[in-house]
Amino acid sequence: MRYENIVVKRQDRILTIAINRPDVLNCIDPETNFELADAWRMFRDNDDLWVAIITGMGDRAFCTGADLKAWHRFILEQKTSFPRTSAYAGPGFGGITRGIEVFKPVIAAINGLCYAGGLEIALAADIRVCSEDARFGVLNRRWNVGLGDGGTQRLWRIVGLGRAMELILTGREIDAEEAYRIGLVNEIVPKDKVLKRAVEIAERICSFPQGSVRTDKEALIRGIGRPLEDGLRIESMLFWNLLLNRDFYEGPAAFRDKRDPEYTNEQERIMDVLNPDLVGRWIKDE
Repeated sequence: MRYENIVVKRQDRILTIAINRPDVLNCIDPETNFELADAWRMFRDNDDLWVAIITGMGDRAFCTGADLKAWHRFILEQKTSFPRTSAYAGPGFGGITRGIEVFKPVIAAINGLCYAGGLEIALAADIRVCSEDARFGVLNRRWNVGLGDGGTQRLWRIVGLGRAMELILTGREIDAEEAYRIGLVNEIVPKDKVLKRAVEIAERICSFPQGSVRTDKEALIRGIGRPLEDGLRIESMLFWNLLLNRDFYEGPAAFRDKRDPEYTNEQERIMDVLNPDLVGRWIKDE
């Protein structure tokens, strides 16, 4: 698909998705939102893509939220209100905040202003790297626009209830240093190094076999809000599913044989593609 409002670039196993509306501080109109949703679905479904980076074009903003004029016009043109069922469907704002499950790693390279819906997109990422001049805030508070795509649910899980409640209720803007101090971002880097650092992190993740990366992320996400006993069951279920993958045995076997592992990153269960005696032999040899 050819995109008009985003730039999608592939580098080996890494997909970079950049919002390309720098003249309006990368705010997102309906057309951009649909393009982002398509790009995220493509990333999710492409087995050759392992890590995604979301960022903004230009040097001023990551994303400043919704293009309120464009969305207001779009909603009026629909001549109807959105159904309540949209709360359970997608695409969410930015294509990733709701209605899609992506258990591959996602990194936000926050190059400047990160407000409102832009903050919600950043919160939907797994790792957040920001520039020294980045600024964050629920600035939509002043326009009577609520957080409809994860802000009220993800922010407190990341920075804690008290800090999240303050930021949400007051609409206070914070700088990169405060964002780092409260755990909103993982790293602060020079402005011209944000994307480079995000790629470095992505390359490190890509250097690992992807089976355990994805099952561990999924276990963490699915365990949020559940009792510990339920979370442990989820973790165990995903762990044992990974055990049925051929790469699960390649890592320990390589460690045993003092050699570099040769991972295939294939998704087939080991019982389907290899001699079932392989598992028994490996355990016996140990």
